[in-house]
Amino acid sequence: MTHFLTRRGFIATSVAAASATALHPQLGLAQGTKVLRYGLSAFPPSFEMWASTGAAAGAIKLMIHRGLVSYDPEGKLRGELAESWEVDDDGKWTFKLRDATWHDGTPVTAADVKWTIEQTGADNSTAYRKAQMAAITHIDTPDEKTVILTTAEPAATLPGWFGHYAMPILKEGSETTSTNGAGPFKFVSQERGVKIIMEANPDYYKEGEPALDRIEAIVYSDENLRVAALEAGDVDLIEYVPWPAMDRLEADAGIKLDLVPGPFMYMVFNGTKAPFNNPLVRRAIGHAIKKDDVVAAAFYGHGAPLDHMPFDPSSPFYNEDLVDGWAYDPEKAKALLAEAGYPDGFSCTMLSTAQYGMHQSTAEVAQAYLSMIGVNVTLDLPDWSTRVQKGNAGEYDIAVMGTTADSNDPDGYTNVIDGALAPAYVRSFGIETPKITEALHKGRQSFDQAERKAIYHEMEKVCIEESPVVFLCSRAQGFAMKTSVTGYSNLPGQLTFYSGITLEETDIG
Repeated sequence: MTHFLTRRGFIATSVAAASATALHPQLGLAQGTKVLRYGLSAFPPSFEMWASTGAAAGAIKLMIHRGLVSYDPEGKLRGELAESWEVDDDGKWTFKLRDATWHDGTPVTAADVKWTIEQTGADNSTAYRKAQMAAITHIDTPDEKTVILTTAEPAATLPGWFGHYAMPILKEGSETTSTNGAGPFKFVSQERGVKIIMEANPDYYKEGEPALDRIEAIVYSDENLRVAALEAGDVDLIEYVPWPAMDRLEADAGIKLDLVPGPFMYMVFNGTKAPFNNPLVRRAIGHAIKKDDVVAAAFYGHGAPLDHMPFDPSSPFYNEDLVDGWAYDPEKAKALLAEAGYPDGFSCTMLSTAQYGMHQSTAEVAQAYLSMIGVNVTLDLPDWSTRVQKGNAGEYDIAVMGTTADSNDPDGYTNVIDGALAPAYVRSFGIETPKITEALHKGRQSFDQAERKAIYHEMEKVCIEESPVVFLCSRAQGFAMKTSVTGYSNLPGQLTFYSGITLEETDIG
């Protein structure tokens, strides 16, 4: 089972190539230099490269760094620092590295990969991929271009572990905040909270890339100002297009809007408190909320209701026979509450945040519909940082959450539905999910697509039956750009926040 990266053809013009060599951060830009002004939604909270610190930080990481693998514009796994990989009958994975150099001119070697895995999987690691890297029990490096990984149990999903933007390979001995990467752009400077400047890496391992000479990532945390900056021509590309502005931008002849469905909204529960320790009550919540109204209120129609797990209909794991799920059915919701011993309903608090309109609107719609089945909800709407802290500590009864899976594979939903993981605001608090945990475990071990499909179909039924979380709706996630920008792709489904990988291919006329 081997994968090979197909090299792209030479795409830069001779003028762009020449101007790249003339670029200097202390001097004026040479005529013909291609500069992309990228409207970021937030300044990275840190440059901790192995931490998951949000999509805006991820975009910066994907300019500077590369992992062993990444995703192509169609969402398929492709090689990056690894040129190919294969697994043997014993479940050992062998990665062959390509010829690549760090920004300081030294070569990327197997020792760098080994060191990265050891650091991220260490007991004291705070890396986002710590659990996956810790599952690698032995690392062999027979030569500078070969890495052999052994796991305690077969791991069919292992290559994808290295595709996340929070799992770049760093040079051996680097600080975890190092900007000495192997990616298409070199870090030049930052103005804290305002701007980050990158310049093209002339020694990038993909021929003819990057096409741009320079990227200026400019922060517009206010979504209306971010849109206005694009419309005024102050930036060329913006991320996190706000839903109220999507129709207006789509109608603008000078702007391209690139939307994909993928990220989702859902409810999480505190299973250490009655009545949310009862799966009947959690299922009742799922049937009580009219999800079309969440889509309308929070996302201005740019989304779709979810009656089941958010697998895309094009996914080989989508279960078209699963028609009920959490379908809106207030009478069923009342019957489930009565069966659980709450025929007259109950009162509770719902944690969300007033900092993001989509979270508050989702909470308000849920509050209204829950009142119709006798559940009286008091909203708790702190700032986002406090909401995260309360979520991690289990200081809530029920809460609104929105995120995306780690990948389009069912295993990518582990972080949301696996109750065996340590407490985190992205999943319910204190709800054990042994059947789901076991299904995810089996799915990772199987290399047979049909077997994995059967495993995940059964897992989805258990997820609905036990409702450790309740999915509400998917939402469209968008980038908008001038029509002169080419090559930038919004990756499909759950991979939308990985789209910064395509900046290497992006050009501007």
